[in-house]
Amino acid sequence: MSKKIKQIAIYGKGGIGKSTTTSNISAALSTLGYKVMQFGCDPKSDSTNTLREGKYIPTVLDTLRDNPHTKAHDVIFKGFNGIFCVEAGGPAPGVGCAGRGITTAVQLFKQQNVFEELDLDYVIFDVLGDVVCGGFAVPIREGIAEHVFTVSSSDFMAVYAANNLFNGIKKYSNSGGALLGGVIANSINKPYAKEIIDDFVKQTRTQVVEYVPRSVTVTQSELQGKTTIEAFPNSEQAKVYLNLAKKIASHQESKVPEPLTVTALREWASKWADHLLALERMESVSGSGI
Repeated sequence: MSKKIKQIAIYGKGGIGKSTTTSNISAALSTLGYKVMQFGCDPKSDSTNTLREGKYIPTVLDTLRDNPHTKAHDVIFKGFNGIFCVEAGGPAPGVGCAGRGITTAVQLFKQQNVFEELDLDYVIFDVLGDVVCGGFAVPIREGIAEHVFTVSSSDFMAVYAANNLFNGIKKYSNSGGALLGGVIANSINKPYAKEIIDDFVKQTRTQVVEYVPRSVTVTQSELQGKTTIEAFPNSEQAKVYLNLAKKIASHQESKVPEPLTVTALREWASKWADHLLALERMESVSGSGI
C-alpha cells in the first residue's frame, strides 16, 4: 500500500511574500528529510526560482504548446536538496484564463500518476490568491490539496484577499473541497501588525500558524537566487521558516473558516484605522513614534 502524500496549497495576494514563504517551507521540509515537490501555479512562473539559484524553468503550458505529447517528467526539474520543481505557467499574453495552466498541469500529472511514482511526501502548490476563481480555485474546489494555508500581512488588501479565499473554501467545503489550516502572518515587525492579524483570525474563526518577520536576510538570499534556508541556514529567519515547516508537517486537522461579509470587513477595518490613528497621536505626544 502506497503512503499518503500530503498535498498543501499556499495562497496569498500577489507581492505578499507567498512564493518566498512557500520556497522556504519546501527547502525546510527537504532538510528535515522529506521528498518535496513545489508546484508553481502563478502565471509569472517564478515560484521555484530561489530553489534553483534564480533560474527559470520551462512551464507545463509552454512545453505542451510546443509538444502536445509531452510527458510530465519533461517538465520536472531538480532544485535545492533534491526538491522537484514544476511551473504550471499561463496562456499567451492577452489570451485565455490565467488559471488554465493549473488545470492543465494537474490533469497531466494525475493522468501519469507522477506524485505516486516519485514517492513524494509533500506536494506544495503555490497559488496566486488575488482572485479565487477558475483555475486558481482548482486546488481547493477539486480537493487536490488537502490543507490550505494563506500568507497575509496586516495590510488591508492582503487581509481582503485572505477573506476572499475563506469564502471560496467555505463554498466548496460541502463538496469535498480543501479546508483551511490557518494564516501565515508575514512581515510582522510591529506589535499593532500582530494585533490586527490576531483579531482577523479571531473574527473568522481560524488561527495563525506562524508569525514571520520582515528581514533583510530574505532580501540578501533572494539576490543570490536562493532561499534563506539554503543561503543562511543558521540565521534567525531560517529558524522561523524551519519552525513553520515543522508546524505544517505536524498539522492534521483543517477547518471551514467563517469569512466576514464585505460590509463587516469594512467596518472591522475602519475600527482598526481609528485605533491606529489614536495610537499614532499618543505615540507622537510621547515622542517615541509608531
